[in-house]
Amino acid sequence: MRRKDREITDFDEMIAVMRRCDVCRLAFQDDDIPYIVPLNFGMQVQGGEVTLFFHGALEGKKYEMIKKHPRAAFEMDCAHRLVLDDDKHSCTMEYESVIGSGTVVLLNEDEKYEALLCLMRQYHSEDFPFNREMIKVTNVFCLRVEHMTAKQRKKGGAKPS
Repeated sequence: MRRKDREITDFDEMIAVMRRCDVCRLAFQDDDIPYIVPLNFGMQVQGGEVTLFFHGALEGKKYEMIKKHPRAAFEMDCAHRLVLDDDKHSCTMEYESVIGSGTVVLLNEDEKYEALLCLMRQYHSEDFPFNREMIKVTNVFCLRVEHMTAKQRKKGGAKPS
């Protein structure tokens, strides 16, 4: 990372940034052109390991790519704020972001329910009683994170609260 002064190295801080995000972009290898898709996500952290959960239709382009190349990269960001400096006639953007990579795994029927609960917890503080019949027509997959880095930019270097 070029700007070490903006790097977040503390694992718990990285997780806190991820919990503040509401979209995770997955980048898949599609022959010679990367393919990026924004997705809702859930996150599980156990013993210093991060697993991201996603859901979607039963078929589609991303599943074709997962079968060919199960490795993927991810990116999520939040806390955006434009900061204008009228005296210097300049501006900058505040942000927090996490990027990383890992291996995508399609979940079996027995694993889907718990993964979907995890996904719902990212957006809703309590368990949401969703229609279990929908699980039959929903693909659920996870990204087992193998590497990640995080960065933040706050005017004056202040860290987010």
